[in-house]
Amino acid sequence: MRWNNLSEDGRAASPALFGSEVVTRTFDTPGFRGITFHEVRARSILNRVPGASRMPFEWTVNPYRGCSHACVYCFARKTHSYLDLDTGIGFDSQIVVKVNAPQLLRKELGGRRWQGEHVAMGTNVDCYQRAEGRYRLMPGIIAALRDYANPFSILTKGTLILRDLPLLREAAAVTDVGVSVSVGFTDPDLWRTVEPGTPAPQRRLDVVRTLADHGIGCAVLMAPVIPYLADSPDQLRSTVRAIAAAGATSVTPLALHLRPGAREWFMSWLARHHPGLVRRYEVLYEGGAYVPTWYQRRITRQVHELAAGYGIGPAARGAARAIGPGAGRDADGPDGVGAAASPEPAATQLTLL
Repeated sequence: MRWNNLSEDGRAASPALFGSEVVTRTFDTPGFRGITFHEVRARSILNRVPGASRMPFEWTVNPYRGCSHACVYCFARKTHSYLDLDTGIGFDSQIVVKVNAPQLLRKELGGRRWQGEHVAMGTNVDCYQRAEGRYRLMPGIIAALRDYANPFSILTKGTLILRDLPLLREAAAVTDVGVSVSVGFTDPDLWRTVEPGTPAPQRRLDVVRTLADHGIGCAVLMAPVIPYLADSPDQLRSTVRAIAAAGATSVTPLALHLRPGAREWFMSWLARHHPGLVRRYEVLYEGGAYVPTWYQRRITRQVHELAAGYGIGPAARGAARAIGPGAGRDADGPDGVGAAASPEPAATQLTLL
């Protein structure tokens, strides 16, 4: 791996991604068996989103890379290749942890160049994945944003966000805070195979309900809507009904997109679990990573009509900051943390068997 490309005196030899002090530690921890944590000390943590991005925000914070949620469709899989890591099982089990993220963010927020722009989190991989239960980076990150009254948003599939509810309420008292939970469908059988490391959809909707009960409005990103597996009228109605019952402030549907890295992994999964759909997917996605416009418009229209019937609407412009297809898709790629814009030194590798 590039972060192991070190000179004899321990300093990083170009073009190593990470620098010196590479240490390996192994833990026999049942809850994390099979997962390797690469602890790194990042040189910067506020990542500028590339100008060509369609996202409604310019800055992201990503304390982790790789994700144990193991969603077979995850758009961020390609970013692991920038680290010379596998985009399949490696993405699910090789987790990069920026252990100094809270302290570094506080320093950067206090810098003279920082103008207090909106910061989006959970846009590359989930900041409340299982690793957060071990490393507890988000409390320090939220506290820093709170102390600087800096607006921010979080998108997550994790229930661990409720641990930080008091901090979120404190932050919401001094700045704009947006929270969105991702729930693309409620089918338990589909969830078990396509999102095996995530909390169940109903548990995520419990997060929406709990946040609402504590005065923090929560939007739902209905993503991905998976063609031919979760897009029938009855399935869409069931999902929107559950989202409305949870008290979501808005719902925004997004059809599955399959960019390189994710596409190969998803299609391999599809061939194993639903071989009869492979050809249909090849036709639907023959134009590239995204479904045709007609398909996305059809799904959007159906979901918005259902949402209106259940008393909720589409996401407001402000709420959209926390959501979007591949919201931070290049934030940790060649133009972001993975390149000269924000190199990361000092890696420590922890293998949990």
